[in-house]
This record gives sequence, C-alpha cells and structure tokens, in this order.
Amino acid sequence: MLSIGLAGKPNSGKSTFFKAATLVDVDIANYPFTTIDANHGVSYVRVPCPCQELGIKESCGKCKDGLRFIPIELIDVAGLVPDAHLGKGLGNEFLDALRVAEAVIHVLDASGGTDAEGNPVGLGNHDPVSDVKFLEYEISMWLQGILNRNWEKLMRNYKAMGGKPDQILIDQMAGAGVSDSHIRRALAEMKKDPGAWSEEDLKRFAQLLRAYSKPMILAANKMDIAPPDNVKRLLALKGETVIPVSGAAEIALRMAEKAGLIRYWPGDPNFQIAGQLNAAQTAGLEKIRALMKQFGSTGVQQCLNRAVFELLDYIVLYPVEDENKFTDRKGVILPDAYLMKRGSTARDLAFRVHSDIGESFLFAIDARSKMRLGEKYELKDGDVIKIVSTK
Repeated sequence: MLSIGLAGKPNSGKSTFFKAATLVDVDIANYPFTTIDANHGVSYVRVPCPCQELGIKESCGKCKDGLRFIPIELIDVAGLVPDAHLGKGLGNEFLDALRVAEAVIHVLDASGGTDAEGNPVGLGNHDPVSDVKFLEYEISMWLQGILNRNWEKLMRNYKAMGGKPDQILIDQMAGAGVSDSHIRRALAEMKKDPGAWSEEDLKRFAQLLRAYSKPMILAANKMDIAPPDNVKRLLALKGETVIPVSGAAEIALRMAEKAGLIRYWPGDPNFQIAGQLNAAQTAGLEKIRALMKQFGSTGVQQCLNRAVFELLDYIVLYPVEDENKFTDRKGVILPDAYLMKRGSTARDLAFRVHSDIGESFLFAIDARSKMRLGEKYELKDGDVIKIVSTK
C-alpha cells in the first residue's frame, strides 16, 4: 500500500491531522513529543467513480454517492526539532519511521502559537514561514550523513576498480527509502563524476535525493485560529504547494457524520444537517461552515489527494474480468481500484493483479472501447481494463 508520511515540529497538529484522516484514536496534547512512536493508519484518496460515466444503473457497491475512496497508509511520525539529523529530540526515531513514505505532508502550525521546538508561545508569536525549510534541511542532512559513511573508501575503490557510479550510490543508500530511479535522476543533474565531488557536491546530491524521494506538500494547519496574515504569507511562498488546513474541524465533521447529525464526505466543500442539533452543536458547525466557505474545505482530503496525484503522479485503474458488464467473476461491479504510477503499462497492471497473470499475459481489453491493447500500452487515469492471460 502506498505510504504518506506526516511530519513537522512537535505540537504542530500532526496527530490531529492523522486522526482527522483516519479516525484512529491517538494522543493529542498541547505540549511537545505527544507522539513518541509512529502511528500507522489507513486513510483514503477520493476520486469520482467511473460507474456513472459508464452508464451503470445497478449499484456499484464500491462507491459512495458516486465517489470512490481508495486506501493509502498514513504514518504520523515523532515531532522533528532543529538538528534532528544529529539525534536531537526524537530525530533518529523520526527519520527511521519516514523511510517507507513516498511523499511527506509537512504539517505547519500556521497559528504561530509554537516555537521552533514545539513549545507553546501564544498565538501569533512565532513566524510559521520560518518553519517551512527546516524539514527539507533535516532530511537532506540525514541523507548526506548516509552518503558520508565510508565515502573516501568507496571513492578509492571506485577509482581503482571502475564500474558505474550509480550502482555504487545505490549500494550506499540501500535501506534509506531512496529508489534506484531517484539516485539515477539526481546523478544526472550533477556536473561532476562522484569521484571528484566536494563536500558541497555531496550536499547538493543529498538535496536532490530528498526532493525526488520525499517530495513535500505543506499543510498550513490550525487555519481556524491562525492570524489571517500568516496564512496569506504561507500561500504566497514561491515554489511551495501550501494548503490551508483545520484538522480539528475535519475531526468535528467526521464525528458529526458518524453520529448521523450531518451528511458529509471527506473533501466536500460543505455539509448538510441530517439530525437534531442543540444550540452548541449548531453554533460549532456553522463556524466550521463559514471556515469551509472561506477556504473551500477543511483541507485534509485535499492534502492527501494532491500528495498522491500531483506530487507522486499516480493514476487510478480498474481491472475487471467481464469487459461488457464491468464486473469480476462474482458479478461485483468495478470491484477493485488500483493506484499505479503514470506511465504504467497493461502488463504492469497484469503483474499488479497477480504475478502469474503478469507472466502469462496475452493482451488487455479497454472495457470502454472494447479495443485490444498490447503489453506496452500506456494506461490512462480511470482506465477500466480486462487482462487476458493463459492462466
């Protein structure tokens, strides 16, 4: 399952975001290092289900009001403080937990109510813009530290024995959550052979590895209590994807929906009253409604969707066994939805369904057009595909 990390300084609202996205109970408190061990939970990305576009009148069974929610793993890691890569705070635990994350949602305290180490200082007394770059820096320095291990010895062996520099770097970064393609992509941007790299070159390479292996989106959390100027300045940052967020508002909506008080799907721009509310409930929900009108939503679902579909460039695919009825062998309509990288082929999808099907792949069929597709056909977002194999 695709994994997304939640990271940031202590007390920025990571655990609130995590609970809002997963409804998993976690410790939430107004002091640093509430989260000690990483919390793992299942959240979802939201996409339109193709059943309506395909003209399917029967119940899809897998969608809700025409929406499909596809599971992903969310990892809420321990708070990060400056110099975490040197072991300060809970830095080592943080970095270890983040290895498997394909992207990172950097949760910022947009209210400016906590200092660089997560200590409460009162609303508006800390500049959240100053927190933006430190997470990138800490992860880059962590990667540089791994690169530096035995570096001189590695380079002596490389110069003496030859070989491909990418393989040497791949071996060195094994287990750091950096893929071979990330290393080759970063290496292609370096102007020198690794054997001639300076300390600055190593630093640059580590920064490239960070950018490719741990792309980030910024969640400007606590927007409901943040001074308006803080949010505006965060949104104005160049080269950053910033989404205003209120994890607390999302939790309130999810719990109200669960109790039958409102109708709401994560990511909706509004909600409808569905039950009897007392005065306090009405006032609280109307305050959230005004916030959603101002920012478009609570921002939680938007962070997840944009991380998966923009930062990581995933697409959604729907394998079926009956291309005419869009069902599996049991008659379930559009039974599965797979997240795969853009550029994946029909044969890649066959292997994703099952290794035996991938190995015995013959061809695929586009369920919409009924056209036969070869193994190298590049899949498109929303494709409904039948795989034909000898198995």
